[in-house]
Parts: sequence; C-alpha cells; structure tokens
Amino acid sequence: MSSPGAVLDQVCKVRGLRGAVLVSAADGLVVAESLMDDVDGRALAALAASLASRLTRAVLAAGRSNPAFVQLAAERGSVLATPAGDDLIIVAVAGPDANIGLARLELLAAARSLH
Repeated sequence: MSSPGAVLDQVCKVRGLRGAVLVSAADGLVVAESLMDDVDGRALAALAASLASRLTRAVLAAGRSNPAFVQLAAERGSVLATPAGDDLIIVAVAGPDANIGLARLELLAAARSLH
C-alpha cells in the first residue's frame, strides 16, 4: 500500500493535470492534496463527494453497480474521480490539454494502490 502523497504525486505527473486530491467520501473533507495554487482543494473535495454520492444513488436505483470512474467535462477542462475503497475518492483536475485516457489509467491504478 502506497502513501497518499506518493499516489497523488504519481497521478499529477500526467501532462495537463492541475492537481489531485484524496477525499473522504462520507463528508467531503480533504485527506491529502497535490494541487496548483489556483485550485481550491476544499471546494473540489466537497463537489466530488456530493457528485459521487448522488451518482451512486442514481445508478443503483437504475439497477446498475457503483460507478468505477466519473468524468465531468466543462468548457475549460474536466474533473475526474474514482473510488478508492469504500470511504475514499481520488479526484483530479484536468486542463483542456490533458491526456484524459492516461489520467484515467493513473487514477484507477492509484485507487488500487490505496486498497
């Protein structure tokens, strides 16, 4: 099992990512972060926890299993998230030039390493 800081640092090596944060799924609090100065980690954590909770309820109500990866695409980039166990979420902020495919692979690998 890797340390949260080392895991986030590995994720942040992907070109175009503006940072990553490890979030408590239950309360949306930051557990660890590696973010550029202009990214508000607390707001990002709260958004990710709320979004993950609502999406999980929606997909379960539709008879599907828990989401394995979520991408919220916006005009100037994306927010990417994946569960890391039952109580954590790894979230990354991607700029418009980010390699989303590679970021997805790194986030999924990071989640596995935290189990």
